[in-house]
Amino acid sequence: MTARPLAQVPLSTIVREWGRLGLVGFGGPPTHIALLRQMCVEERGWLSEHEFEDAIATTNLLPGPASTQLAIFCAWRLRGRLGALVGGLCFILPGLVMILALAVLFFAAHTPLWVRGAALGAGAAVPAVALNAALRLVGPSWRRSNEVKSRQVRWLIYFGVGVAGAVVAGSYLVLALIFCGLVEISIGGVASRRALALFPAAVAPVALGGLLALSWVAFKVGALSYGGGFVIIPLMQHDVVTTYHWMSGAQFLSAVALGQITPGPVVQTVAVVGYAASGLAGGLLASFVAFAPSFLFVMVGAPHFDRLRASVSIRAFLLGAGAAVIGAIAGSAVPLGRELLHLWQFGVLGAAALWLFAFRRGVVSVLVGAGFLGVIAVLAGAPH
Repeated sequence: MTARPLAQVPLSTIVREWGRLGLVGFGGPPTHIALLRQMCVEERGWLSEHEFEDAIATTNLLPGPASTQLAIFCAWRLRGRLGALVGGLCFILPGLVMILALAVLFFAAHTPLWVRGAALGAGAAVPAVALNAALRLVGPSWRRSNEVKSRQVRWLIYFGVGVAGAVVAGSYLVLALIFCGLVEISIGGVASRRALALFPAAVAPVALGGLLALSWVAFKVGALSYGGGFVIIPLMQHDVVTTYHWMSGAQFLSAVALGQITPGPVVQTVAVVGYAASGLAGGLLASFVAFAPSFLFVMVGAPHFDRLRASVSIRAFLLGAGAAVIGAIAGSAVPLGRELLHLWQFGVLGAAALWLFAFRRGVVSVLVGAGFLGVIAVLAGAPH
């Protein structure tokens, strides 16, 4: 892909169209990709189908939220770095405003009873949502590994490491993910000093506190996460609940649910974490730190995306780290399930699992439905 900006689409068009995507983009990355394809390829003809598919493939090689990076790239393709900045902000900001407003409501000192019920109900469905997210990622990742039988065996090992890491590793899960990627690189004989530098960089700031700690947690989400938006859950949960005590386990479940039911990137969950840690300023800081790497990767790297896709070492790293990430997402259902406080929530969890796996319904509908069940439960006198 020899990509260059078109430099002929008005910025006002980017503001309008990317802002619209940010408002109606419910449903996570699959919805975002479909909307971008419809707008940029089918309706406007700004990108060819081949170029759009190349962009999807390349952003999936980058750490951080891939669909957000795709939105930034498409805007870069139209108006260069200024277009990327404007388009990315217009895509992110509507959901950010919504999720911070909901955070103010859900984390108020005197929350209405129905709001507490909705939070407990939606939070109860989150373990099922995590498992569903992992299962949707297994197929494509497994198919990428099936060229060599030994590679399939390694995929299973990396997946198992990810599951175990999510259950027991806590804040150090990111080390397990990076380690699996580096092992696969070394097996392929393509290890690089730049890749090896990721390992010590992942542990250096763990001991920080205050806003530095919040920035580190957000940075892990934006720059050290592979495999889709849902990997932020196992990467953040231990830090948020156990290490820094910014939230209770039940509140973290609610934060994850808010990130799923608002439009735009799922990574917006980090704004709720920031709000719990340090109010609105913390929410804005966490969002800035989490999304800044995506802007940097695209605005600096977009002209070189063809070389990135051809990199043997990057593909090897993603085989190892990607399988571990999927395992971590699946494994996160265990610590998430431990945070359920009341017996009735397990009934909601069972209903959510049935809705997702038996009826194959969408995540937004299951979380909204679970929230509604939670409201009914607490208004009927269930413990809360």
